[in-house]
Amino acid sequence: MTAIRHPYLDHPATLAFAHRGGAADGIENTAAAFRRAADAGYRYFETDVHTTADGRLVAFHDATLDRVTDAGGRIAQLPWSEVSRARVAGREPLPLFEELLEEFPEARWNVDLKTELALEPLVDLIRRADAWDRVCVGSFSEGRVARAVRRAGPRLATSYGVRGVLGLRLASVGIPAAVRRGAVCVQVPQSQSGVRVVDRRFVREAHARGLQVHVWTVNDPERMAALLDLGVDGIMTDHLQTLRTVLTDRGLWG
Repeated sequence: MTAIRHPYLDHPATLAFAHRGGAADGIENTAAAFRRAADAGYRYFETDVHTTADGRLVAFHDATLDRVTDAGGRIAQLPWSEVSRARVAGREPLPLFEELLEEFPEARWNVDLKTELALEPLVDLIRRADAWDRVCVGSFSEGRVARAVRRAGPRLATSYGVRGVLGLRLASVGIPAAVRRGAVCVQVPQSQSGVRVVDRRFVREAHARGLQVHVWTVNDPERMAALLDLGVDGIMTDHLQTLRTVLTDRGLWG
């Protein structure tokens, strides 16, 4: 574990993230999923945000409603009055991110900023809710995260985008590469397109820069154990009980 450089990361054990609240049973990114995760003892939740046509910030992964709800259409082109009628797995409503912050005041949120349109509403919500210590913002777009930091200021916790991850990976094998300063963690898949991302050198390089390493989305207990052996600081999973069991067996659940 590397030193704590932001209150968001202040936790006595390995960070266990409920990915989309625990997406294994199909009710991902719903209040019901996050309630279940909280009941299982999770304090760190991962979610995604999009904005509706009238500017409401919705916790949802896809750009469209089609895959996991009984409705259809692009969220950005629909008003909240219509999006709010959609049901995940035919039964659970989509939550506004503001509602989740209110319902789970002790939770810490890893938020994937899916679109540029969601940037300003998300930063404004974090400011209104004084949730600086409870939210870490990430995106595949390094530029989008950098723009969020410029709008929010240095209190905003962020992770690297693809460009930052690539720079860190290159640096870990001795190739000089510039990476954005100010991030508090790097959040990565174990491998991408058959190429290993997380190995001992990558973890060592991240820790040398004061960055925690969080790996997504890991559902196999053997892979969880192997990553913990490498020294990663957090794991995101769809399978809540599996990760809890692995961490408990190692004395790392807390």
